[in-house]
Amino acid sequence: MTGKKATIDDVARVAGVGRTTVSRVLNNGPNVRPEVREKVMRAVEELGFRVNEQARSLAIGAKREIALIHASDLDTEPNSYYHAGLELGAMRACAEHGFHLSNHSINQNAPDRSARVRALVAEGRYEGVILTPPFSDDVALIRAVGGDGAIVISISAGPSARAVAPSVGIDDFEAGRDIGAYLFGLGHRRFGFILGIEGHVSAEGRFEGFLKAIEQHGLGLEDIVVERGNFTFHSGIACAEAILAQAQRPTALVCANDDMAAGATLTAHKLGLDIPRDISVTGFDDTPVSEIIWPPLTTVHQPIREMGRRAAELAIEALTERERRRPAPILSLISHHIVERQSAAAPRR
Repeated sequence: MTGKKATIDDVARVAGVGRTTVSRVLNNGPNVRPEVREKVMRAVEELGFRVNEQARSLAIGAKREIALIHASDLDTEPNSYYHAGLELGAMRACAEHGFHLSNHSINQNAPDRSARVRALVAEGRYEGVILTPPFSDDVALIRAVGGDGAIVISISAGPSARAVAPSVGIDDFEAGRDIGAYLFGLGHRRFGFILGIEGHVSAEGRFEGFLKAIEQHGLGLEDIVVERGNFTFHSGIACAEAILAQAQRPTALVCANDDMAAGATLTAHKLGLDIPRDISVTGFDDTPVSEIIWPPLTTVHQPIREMGRRAAELAIEALTERERRRPAPILSLISHHIVERQSAAAPRR
């Protein structure tokens, strides 16, 4: 056929069967002889016919809904892009396969957080659930939600959680090591490091990798001033104030995400420090804010939208198999790289 999208009627005509038979074959229905099924599938391939997954899900009455669950302390500002990027990637994958994505935020500091997640999944009757940190590191929660019947996919999970459910993410340890090696190569020997929220295992891996990089050159913890933030802009401000008040001020300040790096940059400006001549600042994620602050931020590119997309695809693959089964706990690694901009340079001599 030329230019015109093939329809189910075209498939029926080429295969020499009725429209109902084609529908039965495409939906893996019963009472279809093998030779008839083969004729239909040959016609599908010949015509390049593609099933409208969204229409099919409506026709058969399937819910086909996946929940993306974020951790969010409503008393602090949300991460400016991380959640939105994951949502966009997952939403696109769901739309392409006739699934619907529902987004939910639950306070990770609530004492009944696990019960809230399980209740949300049960009430929504979600077939698939995508958990973000720190929920994606909670092995007991992952097992409980899976035991309730949902397919669970984790984003940026640590080693323990990766052993019980499929996970999508970058190699945070290697990414941390890369930024450490990069800054050491520029000549830095005294560092500040702003950590993320406690319990975010993959983000802790960034610090472990960074430490490994400088240890390989004879440096250690005594050469790093460490403060813990919570991934927010305001925590970046506060942590940078503490780090930059040191008598022996670092020449490079590494932040576990871009929002905290933006806050740290503001603090440096307030103190009259020149970036990068007096202090180099680096981030993590390569979110839009990294390009619009001054100077533009050198950071580690974490493909957030691609991670969201891949997590949704893993859930959809498990849910649409002919015989649905729980997926093996595989790790889907996505590559990272350093994006060099103008916030990092050799230290002033």
